This record gives sequence, C-alpha cells and structure tokens, in this order.
Amino acid sequence: MADGKVIRVTMFKIPSKADQETILANYLTLSKTQLKDGKPYILSLEAGVAEDDPRSQGFTIVAKSVFKNMDDMKYYDTECAAHEKLKVGNKALGVEGLMTVFYSPSVVAGSA
Repeated sequence: MADGKVIRVTMFKIPSKADQETILANYLTLSKTQLKDGKPYILSLEAGVAEDDPRSQGFTIVAKSVFKNMDDMKYYDTECAAHEKLKVGNKALGVEGLMTVFYSPSVVAGSA
C-alpha cells in the first residue's frame, strides 16, 4: 500500500435504535476531539445509519474515515485518545457484529 490517502470503512450491527443514536453521538464527539500533535488529523469523517436493505446483511451503522496516510491511520488505531474513548463507549452498546476494511484508492472518478 502506497503512502497515500487511506480510506477506512467500519460497519456495525446494532439493532437498537437508541444504541444507534448513541454510536453516532460518539462519532460526533470523536470528530471534535481527534488530535495528533495537537492538531486535528482525520481528513474526513462520516457516519450514519445504513438504509434497510437485504444487501446490508444486518449492518446498521457505517462510518467512513479518511486519513492522509497509513501512519495516521495506525496512530488512530493505537494511540488516538479520542478513538480509544469511542471504542470504550461503543463496548457498552449492543454491538452484534463489526467489520473494518481500509484501502488506498486505485481508481478515483466522479463528477464533483
């Protein structure tokens, strides 16, 4: 993986609507408190409730984070205090499944 932009997608299976609202609030807090070397470092963060569709395979919450490079994503995983707080808060929720994937884009297209 090249040392370029890294996109990380995490999906949760959380049946309870109240717990879904809590995890989204936790991501909002993360977005406001994430720091590396005293500065925000996540390039972009989006989270929301997945549309009810058979293709979602039971995943109800999707979060997408964009990092400048792999080093920043590794920092997020291992050292970021805001991410650690998110993980601790999410453990108390009714998470029935979790999947995380990340990649560096090979194809970029669009009209924007």
